[in-house]
Amino acid sequence: MVTYDEFGPEKILSISNARTGVRGFVVIDNTALGPGKGGIRMTPTVSVEEAARLARAMTWKCALADIPFGGAKSGIIADSKRVSLAKKEILVRSFSEALRPVCPDLYIAAPDMSMGEREMAWFADTNGNPRACTGQPLDRGGLPHELGSTGFGVSLAARIAVESRGGRIEGSTVAVEGFGNVGLYAARFLRESGAVLVAVSDSGGMIHDPHGFDPEGLLETKRLTGSVARHAGAVAGCCDDILEVPADCLITAAVPDLIRMGDLDRMNFKIIVEGSNIPMTTEIEEMCYRKDILVVPDIVANAGGVISSFVELEKGGKDRMFAMIEEKIVQNTKRVIQESIRRKVSPRTAAGEIARARVREECGTCGPDPGRG
Repeated sequence: MVTYDEFGPEKILSISNARTGVRGFVVIDNTALGPGKGGIRMTPTVSVEEAARLARAMTWKCALADIPFGGAKSGIIADSKRVSLAKKEILVRSFSEALRPVCPDLYIAAPDMSMGEREMAWFADTNGNPRACTGQPLDRGGLPHELGSTGFGVSLAARIAVESRGGRIEGSTVAVEGFGNVGLYAARFLRESGAVLVAVSDSGGMIHDPHGFDPEGLLETKRLTGSVARHAGAVAGCCDDILEVPADCLITAAVPDLIRMGDLDRMNFKIIVEGSNIPMTTEIEEMCYRKDILVVPDIVANAGGVISSFVELEKGGKDRMFAMIEEKIVQNTKRVIQESIRRKVSPRTAAGEIARARVREECGTCGPDPGRG
C-alpha cells in the first residue's frame, strides 16, 4: 500500500492499453523543486508500491543534489527478457504516448532497469518533446547512463566512506552486487582507484576471488556466457552469497530489498554503499548503524544519474557532467557522514533531514522525517 504524507505522492497515473498490451504507471511524488524526475523500470514484478518508494527516494535525492527536480518513478509491467525487441518498442512507445499530457512539465523520464539510451530515443520521439526524458544517445545531444555516471558517483561515495573510517581506497577490498550500468562502472572506477574487486554477482550467481578480478575480463565472460558466475577459475555461488564475502565494502547495484533482517549477522562489511535504490529498509539501515556498519544511503551515493540528467537538459557535455558529479557526490557524502557523527544519528537520518529542509523551503511542508514513502 502506498503511504501518503504532507510531501506526496502528488499524482499516481495508471496506464493500460488493450491494443498494444502496455500496462504501467507513473508516481509523481513531489514537484516543489521542479518536475518529477525518475526512471522507467521495466520488470514483470514492478508495482505501484515499489515505484512510490523509489519516487520518494528521488525527491530526497534531487533535494540533496540541489538540482531543480522533484521526485518521480514509473514502471512498465513486462519481462524484457521474454518480449521481442519489436514488442518492447511497442510497449515503450505506447507508454510514452499515454504520458504526453504530463511530460515534461510534471514528469521527466529516464533509464532504469531494462531501459537504456535506445528506449529513451523511442520515448522522446513518440512523446514529441526532446525534454520528455534524459539518458538519450550521444548523437542526439544526450548523456546516456551507459557513460557510467551513476557508477562514477558510487565509486566516489565509497572512497569518501573508506577515508572517513581512517582507511584508503587503495588496497581496500570491495564486493559488487550487480554488474549492469551501475555495478560495472562502479567496479571499473574503483579498480582504477586501487581497490581490489574480490566478489561480483549478477542474476546468474556470484563469484569470489580474494586476489581480485579485472572488470573487463568479467564483462567479456558475461558477454560470452550471460553471467559473471561462469568466469574461469573463480569460486562460484548463489547470488545472495555475496553478503557473506569477506570484504571491507559492499556496493549494492541491482535489486531492491537485497539485505533483509536475517542477513545482518552473516555480513562482515564495514561499509555499505547503496548504488542501487532501496536495497534495504530504513529499519535495517538503523540496525547497521547500531552495529557500526557505515551505510551511505542511495539518496546520496547514486545521485550521479540524476545529476547527469540535469547537465543533459542544460546542454552540457561529458566533462561538465563528470565534474559536477564529483563535486556534488564528494561534498554531500562528506556532509552526511559528518552530520551523522556530529548528531549521533544514522547517515539516512542525517541525509533525510537535510533533504527535508530543502523541500520544506519551497513547499512550506513540515511533515515527519523523510523515509522511503
